Amino acid sequence: MIDDITVMVADASHEKYVDTILTTIAEAAKVRGTGIAKRTHEYLTTKMKEAKAVIALQGDKFAGFSYIETWGNKHYVTTSGLIVHPDFRGRGVAKRIKDMTFTLARVRWPHAKIFSLTSGSAVMKMNTQLGYHPVTFNDLTDDEAFWRGCEGCINVDVLHRTNRRYCICTAMLYDPEDHLPVKLPEEVVNRIKRIEDPVIEK
Repeated sequence: MIDDITVMVADASHEKYVDTILTTIAEAAKVRGTGIAKRTHEYLTTKMKEAKAVIALQGDKFAGFSYIETWGNKHYVTTSGLIVHPDFRGRGVAKRIKDMTFTLARVRWPHAKIFSLTSGSAVMKMNTQLGYHPVTFNDLTDDEAFWRGCEGCINVDVLHRTNRRYCICTAMLYDPEDHLPVKLPEEVVNRIKRIEDPVIEK
């Protein structure tokens, strides 16, 4: 039964779970033998307060977590740090969290491209179901703040050696424009921008 597990957008009241979340992420990385971007207690707490995180609970017991980051002046979004506590794996919790973070990202930043860097086959499968497709690293954000997040990964030397062209992780991207029935001509898009924001130079 997964009905007793609640998946929700986190808030400040969930800060008490942050240390458990960080420990669960670190232990999962050790078991898998793969890298993961390291985050601080303060960082995840801020994500909760900004409504940029999703948490799964069974009563008061931590079940899973993920958070959202924005890059390149919010033109790019990532749903990151997806983790499910070992006690709750194999119960569909990861997909529920992924669906919630994806929906939250689409609602808050409807025009942003959502991307994922992952070495996990389960996450790749969920991404594909949501409409992501594999891309090269060049298709991702060039925001240096994002790439600095990879410095805590055990595989960062691969990223450096290849000049950020590829690494152990697979890059996947969801572009909202790819899911429109038709594509508007660029001149029409620019016209709409001028109408909506008169400050833009005519």
